[in-house]
Amino acid sequence: MAAIGKIRSWGPVLVGVIGLALFAFIAEELVRGCDSIRNQSRQQIGEVLGKKIDYQEYQKNVDEYLDVIKITQGRENLTDEESSQVRDMVWNQLVQNTIMEAETKKLGITVTDDEMHDIFVQGTNPMLQQTPFVNQQTGRFDVNQLTKFRNDYQKAVKQNPQAAEQYRPMYNYTLFIEKTLRQQILAQKYQALLTSCMLSNPVSAKALFQAQNEESEVQLASFPYSAIKDDDVKVTDAELQAKYNELKPRFRQMEETRDIKYVDVKVEASDADRAAIDKEVKDLKAQLAEAENPEEVIRKSASTVPWLGIPQTRSAFPSDIALKLDSMAVGATSEPVENKRDNTLNVMKLIAKQQLPDSIEFRAITVAAADAQETAKRADSIFTALQGGADFEAIAKKYGQTGEKNWLTSQQYQKAPSMDADTRNYLITLNTAEVNALKRLDLTGATLILQVTGKKGITTKYTAAVIKKPIDFSKDTYNAAYNKFSQFVSENRNLEALQKNAEKYGYKVEEQPGVRTTEHNVAGVSRTREALRWLFQCKKGEVSQLYECGDNSDHLFVMVCDNINEKGFATLQNEQLKNYVKNEVIKDKKAEQILAKIKGVDSMSKAKQQGAVITDSLRQITFAAPVFVQATGSSEPALSGAIAGTKAGQFSKAPVKGNGGVFLFTVKEKKMREGAKFDEKETEKQARQRLQQRLNNFMQELSLNAEIKDNRYLFM
Repeated sequence: MAAIGKIRSWGPVLVGVIGLALFAFIAEELVRGCDSIRNQSRQQIGEVLGKKIDYQEYQKNVDEYLDVIKITQGRENLTDEESSQVRDMVWNQLVQNTIMEAETKKLGITVTDDEMHDIFVQGTNPMLQQTPFVNQQTGRFDVNQLTKFRNDYQKAVKQNPQAAEQYRPMYNYTLFIEKTLRQQILAQKYQALLTSCMLSNPVSAKALFQAQNEESEVQLASFPYSAIKDDDVKVTDAELQAKYNELKPRFRQMEETRDIKYVDVKVEASDADRAAIDKEVKDLKAQLAEAENPEEVIRKSASTVPWLGIPQTRSAFPSDIALKLDSMAVGATSEPVENKRDNTLNVMKLIAKQQLPDSIEFRAITVAAADAQETAKRADSIFTALQGGADFEAIAKKYGQTGEKNWLTSQQYQKAPSMDADTRNYLITLNTAEVNALKRLDLTGATLILQVTGKKGITTKYTAAVIKKPIDFSKDTYNAAYNKFSQFVSENRNLEALQKNAEKYGYKVEEQPGVRTTEHNVAGVSRTREALRWLFQCKKGEVSQLYECGDNSDHLFVMVCDNINEKGFATLQNEQLKNYVKNEVIKDKKAEQILAKIKGVDSMSKAKQQGAVITDSLRQITFAAPVFVQATGSSEPALSGAIAGTKAGQFSKAPVKGNGGVFLFTVKEKKMREGAKFDEKETEKQARQRLQQRLNNFMQELSLNAEIKDNRYLFM
């Protein structure tokens, strides 16, 4: 009983302990849940119509498209600029597909599996014509080839996973084509629905015909705005605001932008650096001239053009090198030549020049056994059988291969970043083998039995060793430039100081308005994405850190966030916009002065007395096209409209206020364009097509209401 009493006395304490334990458990789960939500949020690259776009989903699409490029263009690597273009294209496609799926779902528009089957069977879609499944005899897409490939892949997955892995990129490519086709057809259906809403009629057709074909000749009196000095026109803040309100729809901003002022210093080689590189290239030139195999010399030179050692077409070489290929004798080595465009010193040795096919059709059997002896024995047996007339595909299938014919183009291999000896021998053999001749090629770990079955596009190919050596700055030169710029940045931590002291250091402060998050660099300097991320997280007036950037880390960069332009409508605080509005106000006030001056003018002679520039004959003016006025250097749609509404022989009903001045005119003659004949049905069709062309912007209109958020700059 005493023990029970003691336990009871500890009751409140135990309740408290248990309560704290429960709270700790709940709190821990809450923290985990919050962390999970935060992690998910960090992975959201954007948003469309309220749908969160996950970074992994986006990257999967990018990788998918890069694989397509590798298959269709035979390229393993893309430049930074090309990669950026791919990422932009994938993002835009992702946005459009998300919007289109939402719109078509509302309307009940779908693309059925039966429709897709029919598209593949017909094989006429242009996208299908670009695939490898085109019948070489008919030149048309062959759905049977696609079906056979997919069946072979599925069998390989079950029976030979290693072989299936080789087929996988092509299999994924077929899935990409099918997915893209489905999206394409869905969008076409939606557009067709919109197009069916656009109608024409005989009245609109006749008006269109007249607008295009009724030509006027006029005598024109021009009063250019440029005749009045801008400084003689005073503009008040109230007038600026009124004009801004009038033009406000033009200033809509779909995204936040930022204005910057920056200093960009490009580090360049000093005279001492150039002299050292010049000596190095001359030494390399002597070694290249003597070398039987240039591979080691090219490797040692750190040339930006790799040594492949295979015949290549002219397009495989840099343009400055390609221009010299035909002017050199085989075996000759050029003198070093500087190319100022890419800042390099260049030497080349032409090793061979041959007439070879651009496209090669071939088939192959790979022979690989447990050891080299068994491989050789099996290869001998296969080679002998084929020489004796055995069926190539039948033997290939015996060893688990198809033996099918494939086409290989120069573009697929000649821009490779490097090449091993096996690949080099393989490609040289394909290029030089006679049609239908059998070739045995011993490779590392395997033997290849090859047969070239066709050749196309005989062209000149060159085997050339190229030293393209960048004229780079030395480490000492870079350190000196860095230390100087670092001192400048550390001493000047606001815009006023940067602008005041830049010239003293030999620098120049430049500006770039309207920087967007969708840009891939800042101020045209490559590899400034880190700076871009900083820019959209800083406050107005902040000065960035010193950034080392540029393709070759050859730029030193600092910037100031000069202004933040919020999403919505740009305001008059934006200096560029303010100047635009001011110019519009000045133009209006000049027009008022001119209109007051020419009030009551009712003839060309009176207009001339008021200082007009007279053009005696301006011909072939139609309502459908704005007339260009030489006296003002401007295109004037309002003038074309006024002339079209004035009868022949009449003076203009009122002065025309245009883009470059105020105009008066006399219509001298009106006539239909020679040979013009009204075809009601054809012109109705044309009018309908013009209306339909305006629908091509439907995706832009849908995007305006999609609340698109693009945060890719945070992930790149």
